[in-house]
Amino acid sequence: MDNGLERIRQGIPILKPSEKKVSDYILNNPKDVLHMPIAQLSKATNTSEATIIRMCKALQFKGYRDLKLSIAAAIPQNKPIEHNYQEISAETSLSETIQQIVSNNIYSIKNITAVNDEEDLKKVIHALNTARKIVIIGVGASAIVALDFEQKLKRINKWCEALTDSHSQLVSVTNLNKEDVLFAISYSGETKEILNSVSIAKENNTKIISLTSYSNNTLQKTSTFTLFVTSTENTIRSAATASRISQLTLIDILYTGIASIHFDESVNYLEKTREVITRFSK
Repeated sequence: MDNGLERIRQGIPILKPSEKKVSDYILNNPKDVLHMPIAQLSKATNTSEATIIRMCKALQFKGYRDLKLSIAAAIPQNKPIEHNYQEISAETSLSETIQQIVSNNIYSIKNITAVNDEEDLKKVIHALNTARKIVIIGVGASAIVALDFEQKLKRINKWCEALTDSHSQLVSVTNLNKEDVLFAISYSGETKEILNSVSIAKENNTKIISLTSYSNNTLQKTSTFTLFVTSTENTIRSAATASRISQLTLIDILYTGIASIHFDESVNYLEKTREVITRFSK
């Protein structure tokens, strides 16, 4: 993770009032915090040390030291970005629409490293690489991301299936076990169909990887491993588009990470599938 300050900005909506006091102070005084023991930060924010530790955990930091290291890494490049996801309206010109969509997408992609830890990504890649079976589930817009991941994994000969309707999802996860992985995609983390399948997978001791918005939600709380995309305060069309782009970018990271573990084999599988598709496309 290379921008702890951006992670704090993104996580503000999920913090409790006392924790938010700490985050606000850090964002306003990042260089000062680097030289503060936890007791001094506690006094400066009129909060308890326990509150600071809870804030660190809520924002996926390993502890106060990890928080300070992440802030230190962010300060040289820290230029506060005031970005609001721009909504599409009838009055928007094509030129404005182009700029809005490009800006939203770039912002979401850049924040992937702010809300996901590299070590967590390594654990997810390892779990996917060693899985007997991978079942990917998503509905609505998340189904598009699920199908994209399935197509990529099949091209390097990983056993997987993407399921986009609730009945198929339930049937498939019923037969998973502890050697398998269920990859659940839901931006809200509250999609009923996804949570139903996850509950069955947990009964089977199946490893669960979730991909949700950066927020406190039911899905990420019940997962073995959690991945996040930037959360937005308003559920609007252009933000939904940006979240999908960042989800697809995360999928590309995972796919490339898995393929690189078995580089020569992956290249051979990709070449074989390309040749077959080319042969029947003529």
